[in-house]
Amino acid sequence: MKKYLVLENGTVFTGEAFGADRDVIAEIVFTTSMVGYVEALTDTSYKGQAICQTFPLGGNYGVCLEDAENEGEGASALIVRECAEVPSNFRSELSLDAFMKQKGIVGLKGIDTRALTKILREEGTMNGAIVSDPASVDMDALKAYTIVNPVAALSVKEPVLVNPDGQYKIALIDFGRKNSIAKDLAERDCQVHILPADTSADAILELAPDGIVLSAGPGNPENNTAAIETIRALMDKKIPTMGINLGHQILALANGFAVEKLHYGHRGASQPVRNLAAGHLHITSQNHSYAVKNESIDPAIAAPYFVNVNDNSNEGLIYLDTPAFSVQFQPQYANGPTDTSYLYDQFMDFVKSAK
Repeated sequence: MKKYLVLENGTVFTGEAFGADRDVIAEIVFTTSMVGYVEALTDTSYKGQAICQTFPLGGNYGVCLEDAENEGEGASALIVRECAEVPSNFRSELSLDAFMKQKGIVGLKGIDTRALTKILREEGTMNGAIVSDPASVDMDALKAYTIVNPVAALSVKEPVLVNPDGQYKIALIDFGRKNSIAKDLAERDCQVHILPADTSADAILELAPDGIVLSAGPGNPENNTAAIETIRALMDKKIPTMGINLGHQILALANGFAVEKLHYGHRGASQPVRNLAAGHLHITSQNHSYAVKNESIDPAIAAPYFVNVNDNSNEGLIYLDTPAFSVQFQPQYANGPTDTSYLYDQFMDFVKSAK
């Protein structure tokens, strides 16, 4: 069945439908990852977005449900040049098409994804509608589309406890967490208390955590005003704190720094960042539209920790008078000999020293 992608600049692509059979409006973004479509589609940071794969083939190794990052809502749509109908992998439980039907994720295949990526690189991220009838698209409504309150929609509603026998009590503030964050903390003997994004500073202090982790999540960090005020109130307590992705940006805003929206964001598993202290280069997994503005960082409060090698945007901060640091990328997914999972160990060093 024919399906169309209508961009807000008026460009129309004609392709074929797969996945969920419905129309959808979303923010169109691209990722350079060659693998990891299951993780991407279940990544809450993609809420309200349609992912265009620059790698031409999707679904070739099928779907292993264990790889899903979250049980909740993730990406709205996936756009690929070609979708494999017969997956080949010993772990595969179902095809990508069947998985997307189950999750309600719209698919579009058969379009020129290189041309679409070029438009997004040159003109920036934009809204688009994936529809059965391009004439039905209200262009004013398409241009006005925004992702509304994604953190509130995705965060847990009640506290969740992971690994209750852990020695170290960690408060994981859920802005749209990845399951792997709690798993990595649990593997380090942590009792992980996953808390709603709107949890107050008093409630967090009442828990008496040994450390605080601010999770990844979707949307504009500036919209999380209550969380920013909560983190600001906690900074004076000098509780060891680690921010990841959206958590990195919220921690920066809580300290008076500013953020900016990138032209087309960083999405993919091959984003190069440099550790400014050690000089190491890491190839990281990222998914974000916003970055902390370099010129807004107060050198009396924090120092740049990581920088993006491609565009020199900030990728991490280390705070000077409190045991806190944050990174823009996913520590558990960096590749190569300089694996960034050591950042969890660095956080645990802070926790153990404070305890």
